[in-house]
Amino acid sequence: MASPSVYNGSGFDFSNVTRNSFLEGRGLPLPKATSTGTTIVGCVYRDGIVLGADTRATEGPIVADKNCEKIHYIADNIRCCGAGTAADTEFTTALIASNMEMHALSTGRKPRVVTAMTMLKQMLFRYQGHIGAALVLGGVDATGPQLFTIHPHGSTDKLPYVTMGSGSLAAMAVFESGWKPDMSREEALALVAAAISAGIFNDLGSGSNVDACVITATQTDFLRGFVKPNERVEKERRYVFKRGTTAWKKEEIKNLVVSETVVGHGEQMDVS
Repeated sequence: MASPSVYNGSGFDFSNVTRNSFLEGRGLPLPKATSTGTTIVGCVYRDGIVLGADTRATEGPIVADKNCEKIHYIADNIRCCGAGTAADTEFTTALIASNMEMHALSTGRKPRVVTAMTMLKQMLFRYQGHIGAALVLGGVDATGPQLFTIHPHGSTDKLPYVTMGSGSLAAMAVFESGWKPDMSREEALALVAAAISAGIFNDLGSGSNVDACVITATQTDFLRGFVKPNERVEKERRYVFKRGTTAWKKEEIKNLVVSETVVGHGEQMDVS
């Protein structure tokens, strides 16, 4: 019996590449990555952090929810936007929120954003990307405004403005052309709304409304439905056609005849 191969070296192990090529050559279809849709963003402004997200949830080509909530609670001063598999982002952020509360109780201190980031990246790295959670983490703590991106495989970035999800390229174009240091709250909110709107109108996986969250050292404001660019309105025209507009070639009318059937002890069935 052959013993299993165990990798004891350092760095990455690419031994499965040969196996996958062999299986693909034998006609076995390899699994494909699931394409998910979302636009989530975050940026640093003068007094704190502004996070934004769209509200469309998809199941393949189907819009499952037009108004879902993608900005998740981590702590009073920390929020996390989730892109990818909805269940993975929901339960991952809920677990870390619970761990952060336990951490705050055990230390007796207000939790820091970098602590939540470390917990998230360690958990996601442990599962090697099989948990489909791409996250934008933002908050304000004793060290000031902090903004991170966390990829599904565990890598992180710390930047003044970030985007994630299938609409991230359109949103990043807005940030790169419009972001500037020391913005006011109104300027940051307008920029985040424009970035999410770019994802909504240029990415099929993103849509519906714009949610925003403003985090400062003293409070957190969650602006549900901050911008609603896709509200249903009354149609400009009424598409009601007059009777007889569509002609038909022939008409046949059949009379329905119901025969009286004896049921039980000689009683007739009521057909009225």
